[in-house]
Amino acid sequence: MTRLVDLATVVRSKNAGPLWLTLDIMFDGEKDYSLALNSEAINATKIAELYGVPAEKVSIIPYPIVNSIKITIPRKLVSGSLGETDVYGCQQYTPLFSVMI
Repeated sequence: MTRLVDLATVVRSKNAGPLWLTLDIMFDGEKDYSLALNSEAINATKIAELYGVPAEKVSIIPYPIVNSIKITIPRKLVSGSLGETDVYGCQQYTPLFSVMI
């Protein structure tokens, strides 16, 4: 097993509007991309558990032409609302560091 962050060249998060976050995982080549995409670790149930959101609201979109995976999840709080701590969503990728492939 290896850590997802050791396979990927880019792991980042960002806004996808005020109600959603996007997690981008990018790889140098098809081998690492396929390994991650086909693993048991990258699925709606696992991502939902990792982020504490409903699995039916998790969207996983593979982009094989660029060896990337886009994951969209709902925000727990609306961007910029009282108590929300990351208005741009750029610090929400760190739970992916614990994912093992």
